[in-house]
Amino acid sequence: MIQNILVLLIFLIAVGYLVTKYIWKPAFLTGKSNDKSCGSDNCGCH
Repeated sequence: MIQNILVLLIFLIAVGYLVTKYIWKPAFLTGKSNDKSCGSDNCGCH
């Protein structure tokens, strides 16, 4: 029973890792901030 739970847990962690690496790129994992503005009007184009 414990083996099944551990296998399922490791499988879900692996699937989550692959999804975040190749399919869905969350903003908090990219390391880039979008705080830069392109002028005094703060349009956020850069």
